[in-house]
Amino acid sequence: MSLFWRIFALNAVVLGTATALLLWAPVTVSVPVLLTEAVILVGGLAVMLVANAALLRFGLAPLDRLTKLMTTVDLLRPGQRLPASGGGGVAELIRTFNAMLERLEQERVTSSTRALLAQEGERRRIAQELHDEVGQSMTAILLGLKRSADDAPEPLREELQELQEITRESLDEVRRLVRRLRPGVLDDLGLVSALTSLSEDFATHTGLLVTRRFDTDLPALEPESELVLYRVAQESLTNVARHADARRVTVALRRADGGVVLTVTDDGSGIEAPREGAGIRGMRERALLVGGTLEITPAPRAGTRVQLTAPVARKQP
Repeated sequence: MSLFWRIFALNAVVLGTATALLLWAPVTVSVPVLLTEAVILVGGLAVMLVANAALLRFGLAPLDRLTKLMTTVDLLRPGQRLPASGGGGVAELIRTFNAMLERLEQERVTSSTRALLAQEGERRRIAQELHDEVGQSMTAILLGLKRSADDAPEPLREELQELQEITRESLDEVRRLVRRLRPGVLDDLGLVSALTSLSEDFATHTGLLVTRRFDTDLPALEPESELVLYRVAQESLTNVARHADARRVTVALRRADGGVVLTVTDDGSGIEAPREGAGIRGMRERALLVGGTLEITPAPRAGTRVQLTAPVARKQP
């Protein structure tokens, strides 16, 4: 039955009931209308309106649920579906909406994959250029300043040594940027070594105490999964340094059923509800890239916990 005929039938039931009551009820209407008769008529109208509203509410409840889902649906949180309840056109509308969500989620994953792969390729290119061109040029400048300082008289030597120190610090900063753009240790030594290097570098530059807890029996992961886990840990530590006002951070990597779980927990000010800024949404997109799930919740005692569960790709028979 279509939605039109469902509403028509509901109203027909109410009006038919009201007509039957008027036909068989021992009530008459005088001219002019008496007060008691007016009260009975108004009461009957109120009962009819209440009954009509209740029946319409029951009949259109699936549409209300569909409207709420439409206003809150987020493609970065896949799997939000409604049961195809109701009859006729209502159930068909819900099934169509669920199918549309399925297509949109698949298209979002595909487009995010292309965008993130392009982003990583651009990062790799910039890191290579910084390392090969800027880094080598600054190294040559540093060596030239050293030779000039060795041959210069004493007053000029101190100035050249100061310039040499500034150049050395700038070169170290360029190297740190190269590691952030494209962690070579991830390609060479794997995820555990990359996370260890990342946490040590974070502790050095922020002064926070970083605790690492890595399982020794971690399963082998695809390169894309390792990169996603590394980027989420990197963004989580960046958020801790910027917003958390924390003193301690724990980075954990453990084995789970059919996957690996990364957890970054701090003891900072905590959050009531995470603000979906560009950083958090970027982490959610990366989680979708490998079919993982990202959860951002208050820590058990204080602070914030970021948890990414990445599944292990099953080997094809």
